[in-house]
Amino acid sequence: MFHRPAVHPLLRGRLTTAMIALGLLGTLTTGAWAGAREPSPQQHAQAPVTAVRPTAGAATPLSGYAIQSSAKVTASPAAVSSPGYRATGWYPAGARSTVLAALIADGVYADPFHSTNQQKIPKADFQVPWWYRSDFTVADRTQRTYLDFSGVISAADVYVNGKQIAKAVDVNGAYTQHELDVTSLVRSGTNTVAFRIRPNDPNKNLTMGWIDWLQPPPDQNMGIVRDVLVRRGGPVALRDVHVVTKLAVPSLATADLTVKAQARNDTAAPVTAQVSGSIDSRTFATTVSLAAHETKTVTFAVHLNSPKVWWPAGMGGQPLYGLDVTASVNGTPSDTAHQAFGIRDVQAPLNSDGDRQYRINGRKLLIKGGGWSPDEFLRWDRTYVEDRLKYALDLGLNTIRLEGHIEPDEFFDLADRYGILTLPGWECCDKWEGQVNGDETGDKWTDADYPVAKASMAAEAARLRDHPSVISFLIGSDFAPDAKIEKTYLDALKAADWKTPVVAAASDNSSPISGSSGMKMTGPYDWIPPDYWYAKREGGATGFNSETSAGPDIPTLDTLRRMMTPAELATLWKDPGARQYHRSPSPVFNTLKLYDNALTGRYGPPASLTDYVRKAQLAQYENVRAQFEAYERNATDASKPATGVVYWMFNSGWTSLHWQLMDRYLDQGGAYFGAKKANEPLHIQYSYDNRSVVVVNNRNASASQLTARATLFNTDGTQKYDKQVGGVAVSGGGAHSTALTLPSSVAGLSTTYLVRLTLTDASGKEVSRNVYWLSAKPDTLDWAHTDWYYTPTTSYADLKGLNSMAQVPVSATASTAAGTDGTSTTTVTVRNSGKGKTPSLLTDVHLVDSAGRPVLPVTWSDNEVSLWPGESKTLTVTYRTSELHGSAPRVRVSGWNTPKRTVPAA
Repeated sequence: MFHRPAVHPLLRGRLTTAMIALGLLGTLTTGAWAGAREPSPQQHAQAPVTAVRPTAGAATPLSGYAIQSSAKVTASPAAVSSPGYRATGWYPAGARSTVLAALIADGVYADPFHSTNQQKIPKADFQVPWWYRSDFTVADRTQRTYLDFSGVISAADVYVNGKQIAKAVDVNGAYTQHELDVTSLVRSGTNTVAFRIRPNDPNKNLTMGWIDWLQPPPDQNMGIVRDVLVRRGGPVALRDVHVVTKLAVPSLATADLTVKAQARNDTAAPVTAQVSGSIDSRTFATTVSLAAHETKTVTFAVHLNSPKVWWPAGMGGQPLYGLDVTASVNGTPSDTAHQAFGIRDVQAPLNSDGDRQYRINGRKLLIKGGGWSPDEFLRWDRTYVEDRLKYALDLGLNTIRLEGHIEPDEFFDLADRYGILTLPGWECCDKWEGQVNGDETGDKWTDADYPVAKASMAAEAARLRDHPSVISFLIGSDFAPDAKIEKTYLDALKAADWKTPVVAAASDNSSPISGSSGMKMTGPYDWIPPDYWYAKREGGATGFNSETSAGPDIPTLDTLRRMMTPAELATLWKDPGARQYHRSPSPVFNTLKLYDNALTGRYGPPASLTDYVRKAQLAQYENVRAQFEAYERNATDASKPATGVVYWMFNSGWTSLHWQLMDRYLDQGGAYFGAKKANEPLHIQYSYDNRSVVVVNNRNASASQLTARATLFNTDGTQKYDKQVGGVAVSGGGAHSTALTLPSSVAGLSTTYLVRLTLTDASGKEVSRNVYWLSAKPDTLDWAHTDWYYTPTTSYADLKGLNSMAQVPVSATASTAAGTDGTSTTTVTVRNSGKGKTPSLLTDVHLVDSAGRPVLPVTWSDNEVSLWPGESKTLTVTYRTSELHGSAPRVRVSGWNTPKRTVPAA
C-alpha cells in the first residue's frame, strides 16, 4: 500500500465558495522578438506588493509574482520566502501565470504563434521546479489570515515568511483547492509567500494537457493559473455557502430554495455566532453554538412564488439572484459571503433510442455547441473570452463544451449572463483516463491519485453548482470511469449538493453507476463531404454527437499571412502531403492530405495561395452549414432524432489550420458564416439526402403564412427551374416543415449548378435566403471502410463548373455611425452591378482599417451573400470603435467571382 505522508498541521483541504479564477493575467498578443534574452543581473523582478484588505470576509488576490528557475536560485527556501529577499535576475509574472506565459510577456521568446517559433523554445528549461514569490502587507494581526488557492500545475511546496507550510505531495493537481491557516506566521507589515512549482506532465499528473489539439507548450503549462487569495476574518469562518434550487416544472410557478453554509470556529474556545442572510428582500437568521474548532452546517429554507426563471438565450431571459450571508460574533461581523445563482431545472433523460435528450425548464432543446479551447498558455483575458462568447450567440449556438481546461469563474459568470449553456468535464488521453483507456497515453492510477481526483471533483462541483449555465458534468470523455473512480467522483458530487445531470462519458460508453452516457463520439474529425451529415449512422445527424466536424478550417488570407512565413504558405497550397506544424502533433492529423485531395477533386487544383484560400472558404461554408442543418432538420424526427451536436472545435488556443469556427485573431471566414446561416432563427434549407426543401423554426413562437421558393440555375446564371409554395407553416421550438422537394433531374441543368432558396413572410418580406452550389455527380462515401476519424470518399462531386463563372462586379457604398457605448456601426450596401445573368457567389465583406488590416472582432448582420444581377443587400457590422486605432474605417469586398475592391466607410 502506498504510504501518504501526514498532512502538515497548517494545511486544511476544505472547500470554499471563493470566486477562485482560472486563467492568466497577460496580453494575448506577443511581439516578435529576435530571440531569448535574460534579465539584467541588476534587475529585480520584485512583484507588486499586495495590500490585503482588512475587512472581515475580504479575499484579496495576490497581484503578481517574481519567478525564476530553481536551477538558477542558490538561496535556501527559507531565504527565498522571507521578506526582504532580493529577487535579482528574476522575471515578473502576472497573478495567474504559467512560467512560459510570463517569459513570453517579458520578451524572452519570439511570438510562439508565428511560424515554428514555439519549437525553438528549449523544453529542458522547464524540467526543473520554478519559484513563484510574492509579498503582501497586513495592517494588523487582530484578524485571522488564510491562503486560499487552487490552479497549481502540477504541484508545489508552499512557504510563508521562511517556514514551509505545505508539501507538494499535498498541494497536487490543477483543480484541488487548498486553504492554509497562516495566522500564526503572519506579521504586521510585509509578508512573503513562495511556491516551488513542480514540472508538469499531463500523462503523470491530474492537471491539463493538449492531446492533439495543437503543438503543446514547452513548459506544459507549469505555474499558478488561478488567483491566490489572502483571506481575513474573525473567529468564525463561513465556507461552502451555496443554494440548492428546486423549480416547479412544468408550471414554473414556484421555487423552493435551500441555503447552506458551513460555520467554522477557528479558535480554541467555544463561541456563539449569529448567521444571517438575504436573497433579494427576503431575510433569514439563526444562532449557532460552536465548540472549539467545530464546524456546523447551517441551513435555511426559502419559498418563492413566481420566481424569475433563467433560460438559455433565445428561449427567455437570464435573471440572476444574489445570496448574501454574514456570520457575526457579539455583534461584530466575523465573515461574509456572496453567491450569485439562477433558478432553472435541467433534465437529461435517455430517449427511446438511448440518446441523451436535454430539457431546460421542461422544454426540449437541441444542443448546438462548440468545443472550447482556452489560450494555449492559459492567459486569461476577459474581453477576449467575452468576444468569443458573443460570437457563439451570433452563430446561433446554445452550448459550449469544456473538455478539461475548465475556465475561471468569470467565464461561467459571462455564460450565465449571456444564456450560453456549458458542458464541463474531465479530459481524455492523459492521466485523467489512464486507468481505463487501454494502451493509450496516460499513466495508470496509484493509490495517491484517488484523493487528488476526489478533491478535484469536489472543488469544481462547489465552484460550478450555482451557475445556471452549467447543465452537466462529464466525468469521462473518450472513456467512462471504472467503478472505483466513478464512486470517487460521485461521492464528491453528492457531498457538494450537485443536482444537474452527471454524464458517464462523451463517447458511447457506460459506467457502473451512472449507466449509459447517451452520447456518441463517432467522428468525423477530418474531411468528409456535406451529404455525410444526413445519414443516420456514424457521425451523422442522429443522437448526441459530443465532438465532430469535417476537420480542417483554413483561416482567411489575412490571418494566414500573419501566422506563417512565405515559404510555409507556398507549401500550404502546393504540397498536400507536407507536415503542417500549425495543424497537430498527431501523426493522424499533421497533414492536410485528405482535405486538399477533396478540395482538388471537387473544385479543381488550386492555381495560387489566393485561389487555395478562396476554394477553402467555399468548401468550409458548405460543409459546416450542412452539419448544423442536418442536425436541425432531424431534431424532431419520430425515429432516431438528433438531440445534440458539438462542433469540434469552436475555437483554437493558437494559430491553427483545423478545428475552429473562427481563427485565433477572431477573423471570420466560410466556416463561421456557414454556421451562422444554418442556425438563423427562421431558416430555409436544402436536404442533401432527399432533395427536400425544409423550413426550420428556432424561435419560440410558431410561424405561418410563409412562402418558400426554390430556383435552379446553371453557373452562367441561366434559370432552369422555379417553384413557389405558399401557406407554409411551422411550429416553434426547433420544429421543421417540408415545403417542397426538388426534382431528381431537370432538363438542361449543368453538372455544376446553383440552388437559390428564399422564404418570405405574409407581407412579402424576405426572412431567409440560402444559396447552394451542387453537382449532378454526387460524392460517394465508402461506409464499409469508416475509420474512427473519417469515412473515405471514393468519388467526388463535380463542382469545377464554378471555375467558369464570369467575373461579376459588385459595387459597395458604406457609412459609419458612432454609438454611445464605445461601439460603431458601419452600414454597407452591396449590389451586383453586372449586365449579364451571372450571380456573384459568396460575396465577402470585410471591415478594414486604412492599412487594409481587418478590424476585429466584429458582428455582421449577414455576410458571404450571393447576389443575382440587379440585386442588392444592406449589411451592418458593429465593433468597438477603439479597434480602428484612430484609422478611418474602410470596406473590402471580394468573392468567388467578384474582383476585390475597397471603399471608404467613414
